[in-house]
Parts: sequence; C-alpha cells; structure tokens
Amino acid sequence: MQQQFNEKNANLQIWVGAQLWPRNQAKVSVFDSAVQGGDAVWEGLRVYDGHIFALDDHLDRLFASAKTLAFEDVPTREWIQHAIFSTLEANGMRDGAHIRLTLSRGTKYTSSMDPRVNTEGCTLVVLAEWKTPVFGEQRLRLVTSSVRRNSPSCIDSKIHHNNLINNILAKIEANYAGADEAIMLDLYGFVAETNACNLFFLKKGVLYTPHGDACLPGITRGKVLQLATEIGIKTVERNLSVSEFYNADEVFVTGTMGELTAVGSIDGRNIECQHAVQLLPKLQAAYKVWTSTQGVKLPF
Repeated sequence: MQQQFNEKNANLQIWVGAQLWPRNQAKVSVFDSAVQGGDAVWEGLRVYDGHIFALDDHLDRLFASAKTLAFEDVPTREWIQHAIFSTLEANGMRDGAHIRLTLSRGTKYTSSMDPRVNTEGCTLVVLAEWKTPVFGEQRLRLVTSSVRRNSPSCIDSKIHHNNLINNILAKIEANYAGADEAIMLDLYGFVAETNACNLFFLKKGVLYTPHGDACLPGITRGKVLQLATEIGIKTVERNLSVSEFYNADEVFVTGTMGELTAVGSIDGRNIECQHAVQLLPKLQAAYKVWTSTQGVKLPF
C-alpha cells in the first residue's frame, strides 16, 4: 500500500519554529539537529469533528521523550497547543486531518553530534495534512522482517524519536516482498510490532498483544486495551511468537495513522477465524465512538 498525494495538501500552511509558512517555504536549517542526526522526537495526532483525540496523552509522551534525550529550552505545553491550533485554523481543518508534530533539539552553530553546540533551543514543526486513515478497509498483508526491533539495551523504544532507520529498513523489505507492513521481532525472536504499528491478535475470545518492551507502547494500543476491558474482552500482554499470530482467529494493527486495521495474511499464511465470532468489528465500533466523543476541543 502506497499513500497517494492529496491535491488538497498542495497549499498547506506549516508551522516551523515560531510561525506559519506556505508549504513551499517551510524549511529547517541544514544545521538543525533533526538533519544532523535524527535528533528529534515526534507524535502523530488525528482531528475528528472539531476535536484532537488524545492530545494530552501525545503531549505527555512528547515531553517525556524530550526529557529522556535531555533537550533544553523545550517549549511549554501551552505554546505547542497554540502552534497546533493556529496551524489547523490556518488550513481550515476541523475533521479528517492528521498532524505530524516534530520537536528537534534545535539548531547547531557547526556540524556535530555534540548537543553542546546547539545554540537556539528546540525547533517545533507542526505539519497538518488532509489524510484519512491510511489503510482504509483493506486487510493487510504482512511479512516478517530480518531487521530486529531495538531493545532497551540498544535504544529504548519508549523514546518516540526520529531516528527510524531500522523501521525504514524493515519497511523496504516489506516493499520488496509486495507486502503492506513488516513484522519486526525483538532480539529474542518474539514479535515486537510492525515497522509502524502495534500488533494484536484475538484467539478464542481473548485479546493478545506483545509486551511493551521492544516496541513503542502506542497511544492507540493503550486505548484498545482499555476499550477491550470495558466491553468485556479479556486482555493478555506477554511474549508472543510469529506462529501464534499465524494461527490466530483475528490479527490487527493499531496506530494513529491507520486506527484499527485487520490483517489478512502473514508470511503467506491466511488469518482464519476458527473458534469464535469476530471481535475486531466490535473494537473498531467502540473506538469510533471514542474518537467522535472525546478529545480536546478546537478553539475555532
């Protein structure tokens, strides 16, 4: 699956630094830390019917990632919210939009990995696009990648950082295999997540997902676990092998970009419901109710 260009995004207003810029003028310095070494953190958010869903959760994680990476002069929550609201208002976006929020360590006075040569504080980028859930109604085809997901002994996946090269390498493998996403294993061979999403499966009415050790414990992932409990579905977090996913009744991926999307096959094995009525539609419906009724209201 390849995302297509949306003509509605041709003339976007994008927040960079401290102001809005037309799409063709929105740039960061070649000395910015994001350019120099992927030294930035990011979040993805969605706008539904005049609300930003889970905004506080995403900002909490943004600030936690920035603190872990020892960023200095981090903008306040109020300033970042102002930038987000201003960007959405400038683009007339109240529904059907996705926001890529990026915060880099800032600009350096010379090319270097050393944070001590950063002189101008953090750089904030708010990129809002007209973008519906990227996978649509299709059932995804997954393949297992040879590229392993980082463990905390390498770099903690709980840091939502911009240095995504291992995920990109896994996605390249999926592209060559003609698949939609790649399953990434941890260093012990257990399933971590896909290159861009968290993974779940349902078996005999129970919802399973990998521990949040070698994967990002996503915001949508957490919402799904909470929803499942509320509607009476038992949840289990533990180490899971690929073969368990092959033999599941239902498999799906979660993420802000694609919401909850069913998986049709993994490594050529079709996912077939053998033991229970399908529960994913029930979770999708409950999630839709949440996104339509919860979130921070836009001030315009």
